[in-house]
Amino acid sequence: MAGTQTKRVLVVDDDPAVLRIIREALQNFLQWEVDSSPKPEYAFELALKKNYDLMIFDFSMPMIDGTLLFLLISKAYENVSPPRRMPPLLLVSGQGRDERAQELLRETRVLGFLPKPFTINRLLEKVRECVPQISASLGAEG
Repeated sequence: MAGTQTKRVLVVDDDPAVLRIIREALQNFLQWEVDSSPKPEYAFELALKKNYDLMIFDFSMPMIDGTLLFLLISKAYENVSPPRRMPPLLLVSGQGRDERAQELLRETRVLGFLPKPFTINRLLEKVRECVPQISASLGAEG
């Protein structure tokens, strides 16, 4: 693995089973470092402490949904000195036709939407779309 830097992703979903599936898929297939939490508040703290290459949030969670969490982290990143770059976001949701989900997809940093239920292959495909530099590091030396 010389020269390839490990990617780090933050996954937030209030469903522990979904969290586990995403975490294991990214660790096993992509060898990524995965921080995951069912609690958006904890994920917010992690986002302030660490840098991520991608964030994967569940769109609909009680209290703080994926949209609000994304906006809170964006605001925090803009207001630190020096400002931090917001990584791309992949939204996961059982409610793809939701108006707010569609609205959020127009936000430039929201790169994908993954409707539940999804297969591991579909998840990895979406992640590769969001972080194109990983597909190069998977097979070809580059």
